[in-house]
Amino acid sequence: MAGAVWTRTRQGGRTLVPGLQKTAARRRSHAALGAQYDALVVGGGHNGLVAAAYLQKGGLRTAVLERRHVLGGAAVSEELFPGYHFSRCSYLLSLFRPHIYEDLELKKHGLKIYKRNPHAFTPMLEEGVGGAPPRSLTLGSDLVMNQKEIGKFSKKDATAYGDFNTYLDTLGSAAHPLLDAPPVDVIGLTSGSLRTRLTAAKTLMPLVKCGLKLGKNIPDFYEIVTAPIMKILNQWFESEPLRATLATDAVIGAMTSPYNPGSGYVLLHHVMGELEKEKGSWGYVEGGMGGVSKAIASSARSHGATIFTEKDVQEILVGSDGVAKGVVLKDGTEIHSKVVLSNATPYVTFKKLTPQASLSPEFIKAIDQFDYTSPVTKINVAVDKLPNFLAAPTPDGKPGPHHQCSIHLNCESVEVLEAAYKESINGKHSTRPMLEMTIPSVLDPTIAPPGGHVVSFFTQFTPYYLEGKEWTNQDREAYADLVFDWVEQYAPGFKSSVVGRDILTPPDLERIFGLTGGNIFHGSMSLDQLYLARPLPCLSNYRTPIKGLYLCGSGCHPGGGVMGSPGWNAALAVMADLKRS
Repeated sequence: MAGAVWTRTRQGGRTLVPGLQKTAARRRSHAALGAQYDALVVGGGHNGLVAAAYLQKGGLRTAVLERRHVLGGAAVSEELFPGYHFSRCSYLLSLFRPHIYEDLELKKHGLKIYKRNPHAFTPMLEEGVGGAPPRSLTLGSDLVMNQKEIGKFSKKDATAYGDFNTYLDTLGSAAHPLLDAPPVDVIGLTSGSLRTRLTAAKTLMPLVKCGLKLGKNIPDFYEIVTAPIMKILNQWFESEPLRATLATDAVIGAMTSPYNPGSGYVLLHHVMGELEKEKGSWGYVEGGMGGVSKAIASSARSHGATIFTEKDVQEILVGSDGVAKGVVLKDGTEIHSKVVLSNATPYVTFKKLTPQASLSPEFIKAIDQFDYTSPVTKINVAVDKLPNFLAAPTPDGKPGPHHQCSIHLNCESVEVLEAAYKESINGKHSTRPMLEMTIPSVLDPTIAPPGGHVVSFFTQFTPYYLEGKEWTNQDREAYADLVFDWVEQYAPGFKSSVVGRDILTPPDLERIFGLTGGNIFHGSMSLDQLYLARPLPCLSNYRTPIKGLYLCGSGCHPGGGVMGSPGWNAALAVMADLKRS
């Protein structure tokens, strides 16, 4: 088998992965599973685990029921090929809310982060001049270095870049109060008793704080939230690949164009994060993204929470009084509780887990309208040597600063991104796809064997149905071959270094991780699906039409990527309701 390239297929075939060993969680007694709980969390993703940790800290006996053999939902680590450990779905950390990080003592529970500097590398496909390598753009936290890099393409843009970062930081920082609180309680403000209205008035405070922080910048905030990102970028910059590099953060994970209204918000969403008090920083988690979930689970268990894997929920139990009573597993086991929190997508929660007779036809129709369109195919690759880029040669095989970055391929210009998008809206995958490449093993030595590396490709744009048909294994392989052909142009020798690959199209992301439509955010982050309208106006406070049933996943405000916040807010809603009752 030496030299063979192994591929993870959707049936699980052709893989060198050894049989999974039974975990302690799988060996928990039937008696514990059948116990009475105060709260059950359906789904062991990071938000579900955060909710469980806070509920247990609050004195509620809480259990988490995860369908798969591994915790974390999309934030998982899996050994797909011997010695190679992948962040199989999500792959970078930034938007984890700092107060949750500190409350749950995640560093104490084993979370280790590798910060990246520089953080972005965009090589060009061009002939070098006078024997020099092709040009590239590298960006990091050093403004002087950034200006020097940008100056290779435009002195004007180099001068403007510092002010642009200040502009983004001002707008992103002002939005933080909105991330850490539920949306305004419109129903409470406009109906009910005086006491109810006064209580609901408190939900206005985050908006007030945001407005006060913005001050005279309110018009700028409104513009970036509603505008196409190119309207913003064209006001600031004139050169490529700077505009294209920045525009990738406005379309990443979204079936949208840099020229579409609302793409500006997606960029802002991605710059709101921080890592260990460093604003805008993104990093790798030691051992892969499963390290985040493992640390949250450890914190939850330290407070007494019970966490099960391979417990697939068949249905949420709803009594004749219309109140959630617990769940029934696919093996028929019933588990009862006072409340149930669903970390699944709104579609899975209400269309697959909740008895349809318990919901009104109007509500079900509204749930059907929520958009889960995804452009993403994720490809995880094991290689036996480090990629060597023409634009930044490293012939000795040792990592350069650019290897730790998000490496943007096929991002020479915004027109290249736009062409990739337009192909996909006609039901085809892009023939020159937008590629975000990361090599976390450059900083994290624990995830690959000596000499080997773990490579992640976050690729766009690929539709759920390929020209109206389901993806076949042949389609998957052909698309991955296309991606690798493009990588080869930037880093010759890459294809020969591949020892295994795992190809996850939108339907695969849905099937494996429960991401409806393959959407990494649990629903598109479009303007009509944010804040008060996420996922529906009647669900924006994490409560549902069924008493005792709550949502705690990324389909709720503030949306995908803002790790922990939906789980935290949902836990607060549960504890407030139980206190009142």
